[in-house]
Amino acid sequence: MVLLRRVIGDALRARRQGQHRTLREVSTAANVSLGYLSEIERGQKEASSELLASICDALGAHLSDLLREVSHTVALAEQMQGVLVPVQDAPGADPAVGREVRPAGAARPARTAVGADARAA
Repeated sequence: MVLLRRVIGDALRARRQGQHRTLREVSTAANVSLGYLSEIERGQKEASSELLASICDALGAHLSDLLREVSHTVALAEQMQGVLVPVQDAPGADPAVGREVRPAGAARPARTAVGADARAA
């Protein structure tokens, strides 16, 4: 499951770092405390729509562009769900122990992922 506040924070941080700006510069321009902006970027706090608009304004970005980017990221994360099969659901898994059961000395099958985004899921 993807957390919306985490995706929003990642998008804000990427925009700020892409402009080579510090948290202090953006927090001052957005009129929000440095600590609170840091918590938003780390996905620990959920910002109100007014605060998001203020941060976007400080970054010279449109709120609609940020939300579009976030929406796209969430959609990709939703598509990636189910690509990697949890071990307990994998063929050969013993549901009683919640892990794969193999004969002693048998090689563990390789897990494969589709695309670089699967590693982050």
